[in-house]
Amino acid sequence: MEHYIYRPKRFYITVFALTWGFWLLALLFKDSPLMFVFMLIGLIMPATTAVVTVLTSHNKMLIDDLKRKIVGFYRIKPLYIVFSVILFFVAVAVSIGISILFGGSPEQFSFTEDFSFSIGGTSALLTIVLASTIEELGWRGYGEDAVGQYHNWFKESVIFGCIWACWHLPLFLIPGTYQYTLTELGPVYIINFLISTIPIDFLQTWLYVKNNRSMLATIIFHLFINFFQEKIAMTPETKIIETWVFVVIAAILVLTNRKMFFETDHVGRLLEAQMEDDAKNERQLQKVSAPVGR
Repeated sequence: MEHYIYRPKRFYITVFALTWGFWLLALLFKDSPLMFVFMLIGLIMPATTAVVTVLTSHNKMLIDDLKRKIVGFYRIKPLYIVFSVILFFVAVAVSIGISILFGGSPEQFSFTEDFSFSIGGTSALLTIVLASTIEELGWRGYGEDAVGQYHNWFKESVIFGCIWACWHLPLFLIPGTYQYTLTELGPVYIINFLISTIPIDFLQTWLYVKNNRSMLATIIFHLFINFFQEKIAMTPETKIIETWVFVVIAAILVLTNRKMFFETDHVGRLLEAQMEDDAKNERQLQKVSAPVGR
């Protein structure tokens, strides 16, 4: 099959231009029902750009790879997802525990009655579900691979974490968004949100690679984090503590998975490496399922 050349600069320039353009339109129509429409269109731009980029590439290997990531449920390794969820709850519990030691309320271990934001009167739960699903189609459908093609997974996590943080910037200007509520608290909380995307992306990358680059695995985890970050009654101050707990967790993940984060076998040949892994896994599956001779 023909080798595919990823074009990360073109992809991200397109995504940022389209997303930010529609979100700025949403800001102009903040008192109109059109606000949510433009917000939604901006949200789907990474996914739309990824799908269009893949389908117009006319590269069978790239197109087949996207199809496998979307419908390849066999790629998922549930134990890694469960472990990621456990790590998330550990981070939350430790963060709240530290907060309590410094005078924070034990009631942070409870759930909130409602969400902290609402965009144009639209359900925050619907926004969370759409964001978690659609974002992953764009980021894992093309965006993360476009960076991973040229770097090991450690460097890719840092680069993509920064890109992901910057992508959210217009949301700090739009009333009703979670990011806008942070501007009302002060710059420290804005900076904390932007920093927090990097250690969280290390966890996302680890889950993505360990699940044979499964998109469904990261959708499940992204949805889980977005939902419980809203429903667990952590104070904004505790979320600052949580960011640094995630930094520690990310460091431990890197140290215990050095081979995965620093290997370069996939660099320059990400799709080819995935095909080789798929073929290897298929042979192992056939070996295990083959009837034992008498």
